[in-house]
Amino acid sequence: MAAIYSGIYGKLKSSKTSWEDKLKLARFAWISHQCFLPNKEQVLLDWVSHTLVSSYNKKLELDDEVVEKLWTYLDNVIHSRRLQDLLKSGKTIGLSFSIAQVINERLSEACSQKTQQNIGTVLNCSSGILSTPSLSIIYTAKCELLVDLLSKLCKLACQQLVSDDAVSSQLFSVLQLTFAQYLLIQRQQTNPNRVFGQVTGHLLQPCLLLRHLLTVRGWTQADDNRVRQHLSREIRNQIETLLQAGLFQAELFLSYKEELLPEQEVQEKKKGAFKSLLLPVNTVQTSLGSDFCEPALHGAVVAGSVSLLYKLFLDSYCKAENHLVCFHMFSRLFGCLRLSDLQQGGREDTLSPVDWSTELLALEQLLSLVLSSDIYNVASDRIRHKEVQFGFYRKLAQTLLTHSRASIPAWFRCLKLLISLNHLIVEPDLDDLVSSAWIDAEASEPRVKKPQETLINTVFQTYSKLRQFPRLFEEVLTVICRPAVDELRPPIFSAGLTVKLRECLLELPPNQILDILCLFVEKCQTLIIPAVEGSTDMALKLMAVCSVLHAFLFNMRSLDDVTPSPVVLRTQSLLAKIQKGIIQPLMELLQAPRREEEKSDLWLRKASDATLLLVYTWVEVDTLFGVSCSKYVSPTAEIAGAVAEPAAKQGHFSISAFLPGLREQSRERVMEIANSFASPSKYCLELLTLQKMKMILMQTKADLQDLQHAAAFILESGRSTMSRGESEPWDGDISTISDLTYPTAHWHLIVSNLNILLPYISLKDVEYIAKVLLETLMLAKAQEAAMDQENSISTEKISLSLMHSSFLPEMKILHCAFLTRLINKFSTVLPIATRDPVDLPLQQLFASNIPWHEEILAPCKTVDLLEVPSENKLLKDELSLSWKTLEKVAQSIVLLAKSGCPVTLKESQLESCLGLLDIFSLLKLDSFLPSDCTRCFLVLLSLLANTRASVSCSKLLFLKFLSTCLHLLRCLQAGRNANSVFKVLHASDVLEHVMTSQFTASKFFSDVFTVPVWAQYLQEVQAFLENFLQMIIERRQSVRLNLEKFISFLVSCKPDASAAKSKNQKNWNPAAEQLLLMAFTTLCHVVTLYLQQLPEKKLHSADVLSSLLEPVVLQMVRTVQHGLQSNTPNKLLPVAFIPSVTTLLKADLSHPVRRGWQKEPSRFLEQPRIKLYQEFYSQILRELPCAGDNLQFLQPALQFLTVFCSVPELYPGKETAVMVGFAIKKLLSGLKMQCPTCVVGVVDTTEAADVAQVRSEMSSEDLTVKYSSTSVGPAITTQVIQSMEMELTEVLVQLLENCSAEEFYAIMRLVLQGLELRNVWQQKAKEVLSAVTLTKLLLRCPLSGDKVKAFWFTSPQIITALAMQIKEACQDPSLISIIVVPILETVAALLRQGEGVLVNPHHVSLAFSILLTVPLDHLKLEDYRGVFLGVHEVLFSIVQCHPKVLLKAAPSFLSSFHHLVVSVMHEGRQKADRGNADEFEVILQCAHLVERMYTHIAAEMENFTVFSAFMVAQYVTELQKVTLHPAVKTHLTEGIYHILDLCIERDVKFLNVSLPAGVREVFKDLYNDYNHYHKAKKQGEEKYTA
Repeated sequence: MAAIYSGIYGKLKSSKTSWEDKLKLARFAWISHQCFLPNKEQVLLDWVSHTLVSSYNKKLELDDEVVEKLWTYLDNVIHSRRLQDLLKSGKTIGLSFSIAQVINERLSEACSQKTQQNIGTVLNCSSGILSTPSLSIIYTAKCELLVDLLSKLCKLACQQLVSDDAVSSQLFSVLQLTFAQYLLIQRQQTNPNRVFGQVTGHLLQPCLLLRHLLTVRGWTQADDNRVRQHLSREIRNQIETLLQAGLFQAELFLSYKEELLPEQEVQEKKKGAFKSLLLPVNTVQTSLGSDFCEPALHGAVVAGSVSLLYKLFLDSYCKAENHLVCFHMFSRLFGCLRLSDLQQGGREDTLSPVDWSTELLALEQLLSLVLSSDIYNVASDRIRHKEVQFGFYRKLAQTLLTHSRASIPAWFRCLKLLISLNHLIVEPDLDDLVSSAWIDAEASEPRVKKPQETLINTVFQTYSKLRQFPRLFEEVLTVICRPAVDELRPPIFSAGLTVKLRECLLELPPNQILDILCLFVEKCQTLIIPAVEGSTDMALKLMAVCSVLHAFLFNMRSLDDVTPSPVVLRTQSLLAKIQKGIIQPLMELLQAPRREEEKSDLWLRKASDATLLLVYTWVEVDTLFGVSCSKYVSPTAEIAGAVAEPAAKQGHFSISAFLPGLREQSRERVMEIANSFASPSKYCLELLTLQKMKMILMQTKADLQDLQHAAAFILESGRSTMSRGESEPWDGDISTISDLTYPTAHWHLIVSNLNILLPYISLKDVEYIAKVLLETLMLAKAQEAAMDQENSISTEKISLSLMHSSFLPEMKILHCAFLTRLINKFSTVLPIATRDPVDLPLQQLFASNIPWHEEILAPCKTVDLLEVPSENKLLKDELSLSWKTLEKVAQSIVLLAKSGCPVTLKESQLESCLGLLDIFSLLKLDSFLPSDCTRCFLVLLSLLANTRASVSCSKLLFLKFLSTCLHLLRCLQAGRNANSVFKVLHASDVLEHVMTSQFTASKFFSDVFTVPVWAQYLQEVQAFLENFLQMIIERRQSVRLNLEKFISFLVSCKPDASAAKSKNQKNWNPAAEQLLLMAFTTLCHVVTLYLQQLPEKKLHSADVLSSLLEPVVLQMVRTVQHGLQSNTPNKLLPVAFIPSVTTLLKADLSHPVRRGWQKEPSRFLEQPRIKLYQEFYSQILRELPCAGDNLQFLQPALQFLTVFCSVPELYPGKETAVMVGFAIKKLLSGLKMQCPTCVVGVVDTTEAADVAQVRSEMSSEDLTVKYSSTSVGPAITTQVIQSMEMELTEVLVQLLENCSAEEFYAIMRLVLQGLELRNVWQQKAKEVLSAVTLTKLLLRCPLSGDKVKAFWFTSPQIITALAMQIKEACQDPSLISIIVVPILETVAALLRQGEGVLVNPHHVSLAFSILLTVPLDHLKLEDYRGVFLGVHEVLFSIVQCHPKVLLKAAPSFLSSFHHLVVSVMHEGRQKADRGNADEFEVILQCAHLVERMYTHIAAEMENFTVFSAFMVAQYVTELQKVTLHPAVKTHLTEGIYHILDLCIERDVKFLNVSLPAGVREVFKDLYNDYNHYHKAKKQGEEKYTA
């Protein structure tokens, strides 16, 4: 051994040995057990460490490759299992400090070279060292080395983040580990000055840069997911913790205070004490000001860092007595921003827009911290500190307003925060604020608009509360009257600001509002109106003033009978002044004759807009005041007379109706100017016209002609602009109406007032409205995605809201006209080449010479009594003409369908039709009149029967088209006028042509009939047929004739016999086969259901219908057999087959002559039929375990088994119910099923044993069904199991009801096999889940006789197995939701069902061992909810159903319940990050359940009184450890109060004496609250209780 030792060590030390050999020898020595060296591991570590140190100290000249291999060797040694085992065994192995220096130097080189190649091994080494306590001492013992390492790693991370390379996790994992080690050491250090020096000298700058880069990094998919989602956030948190503990320790506060406070303040506090030499603020400022990164990044890093540092400073030192220190820290940190240079006269052009945004965002965060921490106390600052804070904020506000940045959202937010601190800060510059942030601010982008509105809202609220609103709007008026910065100012009141203004005006005294209005009126009279002629600037100012007057008058509180008389009189005076002082002079200005070229001047247009806006406002307000306030007298009493005059004198709308004194010629000039452009003037004219209509309607006798003229004027006013089809969204403000927003405003006016306009417009105008409505709806469908992002009003939104409203169906004339227009649009979509012969039916359905509206207008027509007979005859003729047309159209559709010449639609035409069908679906189909309902039906029938898709068209799109048509037909059938269709069509014709078209169309779907869209399509066809057949039967008119014709049609659709024999798939379409089967199924289902509901008196009808079913059943059998023969092997049965066979079996079983057939099935069921059902049953059992999560197959398959199992005589051969149970168990386990005849070697031994067990329960002789091996389907999920629990239960109910006792015992053995522990050990969780689910389903089945005895006899064994399963499953967190929760639910169900049956207390007590095993901590919230509810249900089942056992096992119950209480307290404690509302709702639900349990124990369990003190002690002990969220605490406190009700005085004394000191205080507070709130309330209730 000595030779081996000396040989190895000598060769490692020898200069003659090559480095390759040395490394091989070192590797061999480390891993070999034959190499015996004293202290071998330490020797080898020392050797590699010394070699690396010598290499970096230049004592050894080594190649880079050798050095890299040495690092690799060191990495392998550090991470080896051998070293870890030795360290665990207690052996002392260490590294030299010099290796730490070498690692730091290597990383330093990588930083300086700005390359991170070949440092992966070094990073691995440092990671291994830091994660191994005995090795990490080389860093933890010398903190300087750890600080240096952390600094280098931060710099490397920064280099990686700024590069274009993808971010990897290795560096950041090491960095996170290093941070954790340093934070541990930092907390242990006792010298705060030393820690401060370490942080500011080495870590502050790289940490701040790293935090900034992690925050602003635009992560990509190439970046490591762990860094992106976890490590980046973790490292940012560690940086904040490091800075908090390093810079702002409690011991450093005096140093901060000495440096920050003015000299005299410090002297007063310390009375001449020596100042500390440490200047922490200056040190931090110096670090931030130095160039520690690229100049392009420096400003952004500093801006992002000052708010963090200030937040950490406030977290450490912010107390009421330190607020002045906190303010001075704020001012010093603000000085680090480049924004502070502007206060010293710096140039603003040195900052780019991006820099401005960054700086303002930092300032906003600083001010937000000041506001939230309540640092600025106005009174204290003024009295004690000579307004030092106020002066600073004042300068800051001046800087912001001097250097306005209205394009940056943060600029508005900063001003808002300053106003929130003290409105006097901006009060001296209020005019600049109003100008730069409101009146003259260009804030059109949504991201800027919102903060601007928030700022102005804050100003509104502030001056409203101070009752200084007139002062604010005095400044607004001053700004408006200044020369405009831009020719066109933005509107003063946006929609959002108008809402805020309304809120303020409702709170203000009316006299203040009138003061503001008088101020604006006076300024308008004296300054603007005299100079408006010829001046665009003055005209714009006039528009601004009028828009303010409009906003105030429309949003102030209305006058009413309780308004004081002085306010009413003053309001009258104001309106008179507006009318005489503003409106009349402006009207005179507008009616002056002008040359043609002058009429387009901007000033004239703006003056017209302002005038008519004010006129409309004045008229609306005057009318409202007159209606709502009896004391109000209109300033112009002549208006009433003017309106009362017959309007026919003027023949059309006249503005002089509102403003008397205008001559006819003058009126025409004003109207000409207003109508010449799509402007606010034109819109105001429409509003005035509408107002005129309202006023006429308020008269006792309205003039119909005048109303018709007014309505026609409104519609005609915007017809030309609407016809252009160009519009933009509108914000609702009249003053912002332009050429592109006018169509939106006009359409909004029409739609909003349809109930007024519609009775007085012509049919042509109604059709015009229907046309515009359809066009805008088609546009809405095209722009659906863009509309969702738009907050303003648009023509598309207006039309959609009308379609969704309940008003449109009430406007029957418009409803009918819209349908006519929609049919017209359908006809234009069809191909032009074939339009004449084919879409002639559609052309007739919107023909203008047919009186489609007469059915609506007829009741409204008034005729002379002498002419009644002739008029009635005329009306009948007109009505019969429309029905004759409908009948002719129906016949045309039938003939075209029979001719077999359908229209071929291209994909674009198909998409257009789908868009129109979507609009069609918006109509309230049930509200149509019979003729319109019939028109709809014929349109849809024509589209179904006479259209086809082109070969190149998307098949899925065509399927969607057909499904939509069928769905709409079904909606029509559900309407009240559905029977109107049978006036023009025979029911059998409809069914025949619909199905013929679908059979023809199915030729295109031979390769898509397996996709989900096909299943949805089949459901739509089935639903249509079912509804239509039910209508035929319920009408009781020609039922037999219609059914016979439809049945003969279906029977004629036979599969190709030759194809069936040759199995040539080209000659038969499986899609058509599924459609045919579905039709048969629906027919059988509807007729069978009707037969079952028939009373005995009508058995003759049953015989008739049963005879009709015979050919259907025979044909169904042939179709199913053909389908089974042609079905591709190893594929699931087509979805349509299963309900078909189920319905067929139901029809057979419900036959009227079925009495006594059960004894001999062959008496009713023919042998071929029985064989069919048996084959189908076998196929279902083969495919069931392979279906996975295919619910479309599983649910109908289980429904078939339910019917089949109800007749045990149908089982093939001697097969029994056990095989069905076995198949269900395998389905639930989601495993491959190898059936009885398979070779055992194909499956594992466990499954082979299961199969053998099943075979042993069955007689293997004459086993006719042979199961072939099937492929494994996708694994079944717990969600799928839950969704089909009802079907599974129904199968088991029939299975267990009709099986023998021996078969039931076999099924129970299958359950117990699934609960064996080997399944969990072999990682077959699904096997366990299947057995648990099967147990839960068995509990839902009604059992009787020997079966129920057998089940409860095995229940103790089941509970024991469940207890063992849950113990094993809880060791794997992934099994919590899969196994643990279902087991808890099953145990709770067992305990509830076992009341009075489970008599042995031990069996019930087993449930407590289950509950005490289940973990309730460190779970995901969804798992926690499931486990908590499960545990609670088990406990509640014991409390309710087994109270005697509970008393004997009280300690176990209390432990289990306390387990729940502790978990709720832990999850419901107050956290910085509460999570989303749904998650917190789960915690509240759990807390409520705990309260309910406490209440139940106190109310129902008197014998539990002895444990009440113990329960209270448990509760307060846990309560002392956490701070609960108030909502959670409310529930728990209410619950424990009920337990305190059980405590007697002796218990209270005992608790006060025995509880520890801290817990005792918690109990005293709880008991005091109990006496004050709960006990007093309870005694009060008892006092008044009988």
